[in-house]
Amino acid sequence: MYVRYMVCMRDKLALRSELNKLGLDYEISAHGSIDFFDKIKDAQLEKLTTDLLKFGLIPLNQAECLQFDTIIETIVEVVHYSDKLPKINFPKVISKMSGIDINSIEKVFSDVKGMSLQQFIDCQKIERVKELLIFEGMTLADIAGMLDYKNQEQLVAQFKKITGLSPSYFKRMNKERIDLTKEMWELRKKDISAHSAHIVKSKSNGVIKKKYNSNKKSIPDRKIHPGIYASSLNSDI
Repeated sequence: MYVRYMVCMRDKLALRSELNKLGLDYEISAHGSIDFFDKIKDAQLEKLTTDLLKFGLIPLNQAECLQFDTIIETIVEVVHYSDKLPKINFPKVISKMSGIDINSIEKVFSDVKGMSLQQFIDCQKIERVKELLIFEGMTLADIAGMLDYKNQEQLVAQFKKITGLSPSYFKRMNKERIDLTKEMWELRKKDISAHSAHIVKSKSNGVIKKKYNSNKKSIPDRKIHPGIYASSLNSDI
């Protein structure tokens, strides 16, 4: 399920509050889809719709949700899984795939996401840039050519606009994070090894001590009866 006009933190908090009041088990995806783990009842959906209207929020109907899923999936598939981003007109492609006219696509997208279709595409491209920088080690020039930027400068400008960081700073920051994680993990492994060695040593000492105690003969305090003592004296005479 998607909701129109959920464009700020207050709207998101209101949505979560109403969902929780109904005791619904759900999660909200990165793209804003509200996914229910159990089938939502008609009465619950009607109550949710009525309550959300108080905040100016309008859930999409089932057909609109399917159309919106098609829009999102098409963009993500093309941007994230193409070896080279094709020179395509996304609205036209999506319109052809979904059977929705371009104006309706733009309208429903901005209503739900709070941004234009092109802004969302640009954001997805920057997410792909991050992946290629960090995990593939590609140069900015190669990435620019792959993702259909005019040049490296255009890529850098868009990266800064969307993230507030330069690609080089982002890459350096991520490297520092990875190095710190590795360092912390090495320290953790040393702590685990030292702790394990201490446990083994403690157990070993415990076994030795137990063995020693089990072999140690205890000598009870014996009180000799006078008669026994006398008989022993007589036997020696």
